[in-house]
Amino acid sequence: MRAAIIGAGYAGMAAATELAARGHPVTVFEASRTLGGRARRVESHGYPLDNGQHILVGAYSELLRLMRLVGANPDKLLERRPLGLVFPGRMQLAAPRLPAPLHLAAALLTASGLSFGARLAAVGFMRRMKQAGFRLAGDTTFAELMAQHGQHASVIRYLWEPLCISALNTPPQEASAQVFLNVLRDSLAAKREASDLLLPRTDFSALFPEPAERFVLSRGGEVRRGTAIRAVDWTPYGFQLEGDASGRSYTHVIAAVAPYHLGRLVAKLPRLQPVLEEIGRLDYEPILTAYLGYPQPVRLPGAMVGVGGTAHFLFQRSDDILTAVTSAHGPHLDLPHEALVARIHAEVCGIIGETPPPAWSRVIVEKRATFACRPGVRRPACETPLANFYLCGDYVASDYPATLEAAVRSGIACARLVS
Repeated sequence: MRAAIIGAGYAGMAAATELAARGHPVTVFEASRTLGGRARRVESHGYPLDNGQHILVGAYSELLRLMRLVGANPDKLLERRPLGLVFPGRMQLAAPRLPAPLHLAAALLTASGLSFGARLAAVGFMRRMKQAGFRLAGDTTFAELMAQHGQHASVIRYLWEPLCISALNTPPQEASAQVFLNVLRDSLAAKREASDLLLPRTDFSALFPEPAERFVLSRGGEVRRGTAIRAVDWTPYGFQLEGDASGRSYTHVIAAVAPYHLGRLVAKLPRLQPVLEEIGRLDYEPILTAYLGYPQPVRLPGAMVGVGGTAHFLFQRSDDILTAVTSAHGPHLDLPHEALVARIHAEVCGIIGETPPPAWSRVIVEKRATFACRPGVRRPACETPLANFYLCGDYVASDYPATLEAAVRSGIACARLVS
């Protein structure tokens, strides 16, 4: 058996790690010189930044398992904090270290900035969803789900909506209620540790893909950076990869590329046309990440702070660097970068007080960061109509939206199908 993996993002490197752990050497091809895909390191102004900010939670069990497997100790690389959500001057929620589900009930009932009725309604909503197994008879939108269960405007704005848009990266009026409930089921409604926030202490390439590369190499595999595979063809001798200078044939191929790149890659494989048609019906949502480098130390009231304005969330990247994230489409995308940074800086000042403007900034817009997670969206399976050709990525069919955990789980699923 000789398996080729095209793409060295979190999905591709998860597949490579799982196969290597099972004793199957693999060859990974990555067009970029940097591993990680849409969660990779980006150098700017002398700092190692990321292509986009990602929020990790304790429910990311498979990513945490693989990190340990490849020697990337989560206890050192991730700062674990109990569930907390802060909108300065408006709402604050913190989960105490109590056994589940008491931790969530206590967090909701003691949240400041919400009326007692709003807090009771939130607790009642979680209780009803748990009784229903977090399953809906038919999918609907997040906004309709909130209306059906009488959630107060304040708890929607400062709790449920931020969770929805950060996890699904889809506007609440369009987002799938069922997928949102899947996220609640496995995070807030699971064991207490599952709801913990995991804040990276390093960049996303160093967090998992690069340690995974070392793991794969140590077990006889290959990771070929800067090698673009232009097309895949099938012959009676196996799969041929256009762009692979070795000229090898492969018994199995795992395509771990973004779905919108798949058409070019498999143009010579007509049996995959139905899959391409299904993928062609997916829509996409952007994520905007802005880095603000200040001439002096700045300190947010928390490592992650809700804004709900031009920036949805602010993160403390370092003593003098803040990261702003805005999910999904919106009018912020029409702003020139200078105006965008000025608005975000004004929001920063509104939280920490007047401070000099940033000395530098970097705005990164991933225009097709994730698929639009709407009710009933159809997603392809890992298996395809072509034997031994598999799809891998955060867009393949699963309970989860397009997250790092979804990407990793798809890679593990493909590896198990191969081996």
